[in-house]
Amino acid sequence: MNRIPLQLLDCAPAEGKEPIARGKAEDLAQLLKAVADPTRLQILALIAKAENQETCVCNLTEPIQLSQPTISHHLKKLSEVGLITRERRGTWVWYSINKDRWHDISELFEA
Repeated sequence: MNRIPLQLLDCAPAEGKEPIARGKAEDLAQLLKAVADPTRLQILALIAKAENQETCVCNLTEPIQLSQPTISHHLKKLSEVGLITRERRGTWVWYSINKDRWHDISELFEA
């Protein structure tokens, strides 16, 4: 078996490029872990498409076909990492997407 020798320069990072700072990488990893769940992706998509881009748990149970406690658990996880914000209005809590936190994720894909 012929092996092609590894050229060290081929593997070197581009000049001027630095890795993400460790703290920021850990923060982004938590965001990505929260999003890496099918139910949470469904919730986020429903919130994004809702009127005024906000909704309460009562509007999520039927489309996702899960119980209110299960939906609330997923909303809590998304809220803990700051991907959604909560606002109490009377007896209901309304959720909306935190666009600043979404921007943190999108920065990964900017050149």
